[in-house]
Amino acid sequence: MPGWQTATVTETSPDLTLPAPADLVLAVLGGTGEQGRGLARRFALAGHRVVLGSRSTQRAEDAAAGLPEGVTGADNESAAAQADVVIVAVPYDGHRDLLVELEAVLAGKIVVDCVNPLGFDKQGAYALPVEEGSAAQQAAAVLPDSRVVGAFHHVSAVLLLDEAVGTLDTDVLVLGDDREATDLVQALVARIPGMRGIFAGRLRNAHQVEALTANLISVNRRYTAHAGLRVTDV
Repeated sequence: MPGWQTATVTETSPDLTLPAPADLVLAVLGGTGEQGRGLARRFALAGHRVVLGSRSTQRAEDAAAGLPEGVTGADNESAAAQADVVIVAVPYDGHRDLLVELEAVLAGKIVVDCVNPLGFDKQGAYALPVEEGSAAQQAAAVLPDSRVVGAFHHVSAVLLLDEAVGTLDTDVLVLGDDREATDLVQALVARIPGMRGIFAGRLRNAHQVEALTANLISVNRRYTAHAGLRVTDV
């Protein structure tokens, strides 16, 4: 991973500068859910200030109270406003509406979408169709002034929250159309011990990455596991 000092501007976002990855302030929207709390926990342990976002400030504050020092809670808008990088970890059925609501406050920020559009029936999990192609592409369409990156789709919330697990031996597929943004998210991923950020293509490739989560859920159910991914020869 190249040494980061500052993420400089791109042609698509001429006014954006960011601190080095170690100094980033993060917000996690949907931060009261297991995935959001798990990511917040790991990034707080890595030394980041993290703001959990929720529609209810009280719920966010209650969720933050059980996490390491450095995690606070706020309503979604306030959380997003405080952050350099915003992670979206909300249920898919509320995904578009939340981003539409926060379009202005998210302008100019890197927005990391880890939402998996999935349905469940008696046969298990399956991928839902998304008009834009994927949740990440939906986010990019709703947030034209943000730098949208897809990542963290396959990280087990159970392992993220397990205090007995010090190292998460898994790769995170990172997708996006902005090279500086994807490079920075890869560097951010690497701050969690054991994890690597692997560039996996442009946002147009996000559908199959999101859909693969349904396969991993099937693996987990069959083998009573918390399966992740490792990319070989990289």
